[in-house]
Amino acid sequence: MLALQNKFKGRHLLTLADYSGDEIKTILEVAAHIKQKHKSSIPTPYLQGKTLAMIFQKASTRTRVSFEVGMYQLGGRSLFLSSKDIQLGRGETVADTARVMSRFVDGIMIRTFAQSDMEELARHADIPVINGLTDLTHPCQILADLLTIKEHKGKLAGLKLAYVGDGNNIAHSLLLGGSKVGMHVAVASPRGYQPNDTIVRLAKEACAGSGGRVEVLTDPVAAVSGADVVVTDVWTSMGQEAEAEQRVKVFTPYQVNSRLTSHAKPDYIFLHCLPAHRGEEVTAEIIDGPHSVVWDEAENRLHAQKAVLTLLMAD
Repeated sequence: MLALQNKFKGRHLLTLADYSGDEIKTILEVAAHIKQKHKSSIPTPYLQGKTLAMIFQKASTRTRVSFEVGMYQLGGRSLFLSSKDIQLGRGETVADTARVMSRFVDGIMIRTFAQSDMEELARHADIPVINGLTDLTHPCQILADLLTIKEHKGKLAGLKLAYVGDGNNIAHSLLLGGSKVGMHVAVASPRGYQPNDTIVRLAKEACAGSGGRVEVLTDPVAAVSGADVVVTDVWTSMGQEAEAEQRVKVFTPYQVNSRLTSHAKPDYIFLHCLPAHRGEEVTAEIIDGPHSVVWDEAENRLHAQKAVLTLLMAD
């Protein structure tokens, strides 16, 4: 497995736009391999002696726990750094922080607001920088999603994935990742809340080589019709709290409920990156029902990220 290092070692993971479809499939294969070893209680000390700095400017449950546990299971160590612990962008420039951290640790995972801040950090770092979430993209979550879909459906290419809700970082990364691996990705969002035009263009360009398809719609029924996978996310993300009341009014017709999912394939699976607000973007009968695979999806954050860490950081 570590023979793959020549292709990945030292690279950043800022967005799935930077990775080919074959490279994404390789990450998923490594994730499945590492997961199988973990389930069999076989040690995977691929990062023995390595340290990952984890910079959190946004709160987190799954991202922090999965990266911290992942580094431990890979034989390495992690260092949690909140905005109160370091002077990133306040008393010290992003570039200087990158240069200093590159002398101390072997990799950086950052969860922040602006994609541009993370990209600046990567430009000046001599070590891999991994996107733990920005307002624009969330690649690690979508790697976990694709791993989960592959486990339950046996394939990715040719499947229809419907995302219903805000055209946010999850929608963006589903468009980028799904298009690269040959999926049909249909996004339904209200006007004014649709995905970033540049992201949509990149996803459509990726379809030319993968056989995938991208649709951006306003009708949730059209998006979900015939879907193998149905995905949603919260209507109000961190930093948008002042818009919460207005967003509930706008997004209510986009709730994932039994009426909407009746248009999906009978054996569809439901994904949600969590945390979920039952009764808002999804009803309890869907997220807690037989089609939901959200707990497998949450677990797969650990395995997908261990694959990324191993490929980018192992010797």
